[in-house]
Amino acid sequence: MSSRKKRASGPQSAAGLVRFFEDVESKFIISPTVLLVIATVFISMVVAMNMLLR
Repeated sequence: MSSRKKRASGPQSAAGLVRFFEDVESKFIISPTVLLVIATVFISMVVAMNMLLR
């Protein structure tokens, strides 16, 4: 007989990971509006720097 343990594979093992990450709470929460504003400002800065430094 083999002394190796059977490893779970497939959806059963993935379901355990999903449940693990659902239990973890985030340290900070960013609303979608704030995230869009930050992204827009960052993109605007990159475009402006590209135009100014040509």
